[in-house]
Parts: sequence; structure tokens; C-alpha cells
Amino acid sequence: MRFSSLLPLTIAGFALASPTPTVEERGVIVKRATITDGPTAGYATQNGGTTGGKGGSTTTVSTFAQFTAAVSGDTAKIVVVSGAISSTGSVKVGSNTSIIGKSSAAVLTGFTLTVKNVKNVIIRNIAVKKVIGGDAIAVQVAQNVWLDHLDLSSDQDHDKDYYDGLLDLTHAADFVTVSNSYIHDHWKASLVGHSDSNSAEDTGHLRVTYFNNYWKNINSRAPSLRFGTGHIYNSYFEAVNDGINTRDGAQVLVENNVFVSSKKALYSTDAGYAVESGNDFGDATHDALTGTLTSVPYSYSKVAASAVKAAVVGTAGTTLSF
Repeated sequence: MRFSSLLPLTIAGFALASPTPTVEERGVIVKRATITDGPTAGYATQNGGTTGGKGGSTTTVSTFAQFTAAVSGDTAKIVVVSGAISSTGSVKVGSNTSIIGKSSAAVLTGFTLTVKNVKNVIIRNIAVKKVIGGDAIAVQVAQNVWLDHLDLSSDQDHDKDYYDGLLDLTHAADFVTVSNSYIHDHWKASLVGHSDSNSAEDTGHLRVTYFNNYWKNINSRAPSLRFGTGHIYNSYFEAVNDGINTRDGAQVLVENNVFVSSKKALYSTDAGYAVESGNDFGDATHDALTGTLTSVPYSYSKVAASAVKAAVVGTAGTTLSF
């Protein structure tokens, strides 16, 4: 059985109650991913949990027009993307929606996925690349969003403002989990909280978990967090200039991550705070102000920093098949 179609239970946080058959691979009990899976780790498990389109109809799409129509509206629905789709502009995703790439061929090029003023959204096994004029994925005023097994990229062949962000969580976005994703080849990758002047809207929100992600060839914002509460664990950072930036009062818990060929692993600006443990920062600096976030309100499993590369590199990204 192909390992790329499977996920370790101790890493991916899949529900143990699934009846899907399990097998043993690399000495770990794993199960086949399904299109109705939901997260069992991270902030997306809170506030009632995140189920996406579970229980709704399933539609398979292969064109931009089909995709745009299928993801709209708030009725529960699962949208399976069967191949590459290219366009421009932005597509708004409705509440109670799961967008699932059928395989690594599900590549969206040139347009933004906008998750705004909605709740209960899952986006999995999708690549989004080279979006001009907006973020690859933009989450705003939205709650309970699980972003899993994504491949997000552009290039660094243009100046730093040619592209916007790859994954920006702003305007009081809340209860978001970003997991098992390959985030690479970009200037400014992932922003939590869009501006220093937005404290009134953002304070008390922006609860975000990043885990088991592979960050590579990133200049900055890996991620950058304002005002909110962040948990970043078991991720592998390679060739990252400015990594985890905690700022404007953000509280971040940083655990069991690995940095290689990187410059600034963890740092503060404008009174941002962090608590770190179990990390391997390599030669990168790590001088964030000491914070107060020492625990999170959900269960999760960690691997030691020495095991992070093997657990993440090669499994993060669009490695599932359905």
C-alpha cells in the first residue's frame, strides 16, 4: 500500500473512531484518509469543532466555473477537485464546505481562495500557486477552519511585493488549524493579524495552530502573529530568513520544531511573546520575549525534534489520494 495515501495517527490527528481499515507502515499504525475526516488537534477542534461539509452532497469538479459554483453557499457540501484549474481573481468559499483534492494533480493556479464571514470550512490536499493580486488563501472574519495537506507557493524571482501572502489569517479569524502543509518558495508566507492598528477587532481572536508543516525557501512570516494566540509545533523550517515573529502582544507556544540553514528562528517585535521548549534552532537566533502561554485547550501528540524531519518532509503537502 502506498504510504503517500496514509497518515500516522500520532502525527496527523485523525479521528480514531473512523471505521476505515488500518495497516502498519514504517512501524506505525496508520489509516487511509477519507474525505469526511476532521481535525482532532489544534484550535479548529474547539468552539464546537470543524466538520466542513460532512453529511452533505459530494460534487467532483474539474473547471473553474464548476469549482466556483460548487463551493458557494452555506449548505453542507464536499467538493472534490479532480485536476488542475487556472484562473484569476478570487473565489469565495461558503460555510459548511469541504474542498478536497482527489490527488496531487489538484493544483489551483492564479486565484485566491477567500474564506470570509463564514464558518466550518475544510480545505485539504490542494495546491495553490502563483496568485497575483491577492493571497493564495485568505481567511477573514471566519471561524473553525482546517487547512491540511496543502502545497502553497509562488517564486522569489520577482520583488517581495509582486505576490501577496500564501496564507493570511486576518480580521479576527479564529479557531484555525494549519497542518501537514508544504509552504515554500515565497517572500512573505503567512500573516496572522493584518496590521498594528487592528487591535480592537483582533484581540481575543486569532487562535491558530500550525503543526507538522514544512516551510522551505521563505524570506519572512513563517508565520508572523499579531495580537492572537498561536501554537506551533513539530514543524521543519529549511532556508527561512525570518521565521516565527511574535508581535503586538501575541502569545505563542513553540514546541519541538527544527530549523536548518535559517537565520532568525523566533523573535519579538512590538512586545510579542513566546514560550519555547524542545526545539532545535540550529544556528538560527531565537530571542523572543518570554511569554505566558504554556498550555492549550486541546490534546495533541508531539514527536521529539530529532524525529521531526522524518515525520514531516515527504508527508507534508499534497500527498493524499482519495
